[in-house]
Amino acid sequence: METLHLLFNAITVIFIAATMFAAGLGATLPALRAILATPLLLVLALVANLVVIPLLGWGIATLFGLPTAAFIAIVLAASSPGGPFGAKLGMIQKGDVVAGAAMQVLLAAAGSVTFGVTANAILTAAKVGTGISLPVAALVRTVAVLQLIPFAVGLLTRHYASSTARSWHPAAVTVSNVTFLIVLAGMLLGNWREVVALIGSRTPLAGSVLAAVAFASGTLLATGSPARRTTMGGVAAVRNAGPALAAVGIAFSDTPAVLGALATVLLSGLAAALPIAAVLSRRQANDIT
Repeated sequence: METLHLLFNAITVIFIAATMFAAGLGATLPALRAILATPLLLVLALVANLVVIPLLGWGIATLFGLPTAAFIAIVLAASSPGGPFGAKLGMIQKGDVVAGAAMQVLLAAAGSVTFGVTANAILTAAKVGTGISLPVAALVRTVAVLQLIPFAVGLLTRHYASSTARSWHPAAVTVSNVTFLIVLAGMLLGNWREVVALIGSRTPLAGSVLAAVAFASGTLLATGSPARRTTMGGVAAVRNAGPALAAVGIAFSDTPAVLGALATVLLSGLAAALPIAAVLSRRQANDIT
C-alpha cells in the first residue's frame, strides 16, 4: 500500500509539471502580451477566477450542506483556476481559442501563488470540521515550483527554440493527458468506496452547479465578442486539479474521503461544462450560416 501511495504521488507530480510544461511550449509571448494589453479583460478574469468563483464554491458547499470531505474538495477545486481542459472547451465551442489558451496559462500561474491562501482563508472562515488550517507556505512553495518553473522552461523554449518546442509539444500534451487519466483512475479506484458512497448524494450536483455558475461568471466578467466572453466562461468552468491534488497530499495525507470527493467534483464539473460548450458550438455554427 505504501508503494502504491508513493507511486500515486510521483505520477501526480509528473502530471502537474507536464501540464504546465506543455502549456509553456504551446504559449507564445505575443498571445500573452495581447491578454496583458487588454487590462480590463485581465482584471475581470482575475476577479472572476480568484475571488468570485472561490466564494461561490464556499456558498454552494454551504447551501448543499456538504459533509466535511466534500466541502473541502469543492473549496479546493473552486480556489484553483486555470485547468488545462478549459482551453479545450474553447475549441469545442469554436470560440477565441488563442485568447482562451493564453488566459488559462496566466490563471494557472496566478493560481500557483493564490491557491493556498484562498483555500485556507475560506476553510478557516467556514470552520469546517474541527477547524482545518492548510500549511499555506508549504502549499504555495510546492505548487509554485511544480507549476511556474515547468511553465517558464516551456515558454522560454518556445521563444528561443520554437521548432524544438513545436516538436516537443505533442509529447508533453500526451504525457499530461495520460498521467491525468492515471491520477483520476487512481483517485476513483483507490477510493472507490468513498466515490460509490457519494453517488446519489448532493456532492455530484454541487460539482455540476459550481461548473455551471463558474461558466456564467467567467462569461459575464469578460469583455470582447460573444465568442471571446464564452471562451473565458469555459476557462473559468474548469478548475486546475494539480494544486488541489497537492493540497490533498500535503495537508490531508491523501485521505481517501477527500480524494474521492475531489474526483467526484472534478468529474461532475466536466460533465456539466461539456454540454454547455457543445450548445455554444451549435449556436456559433448557426450564426455563421
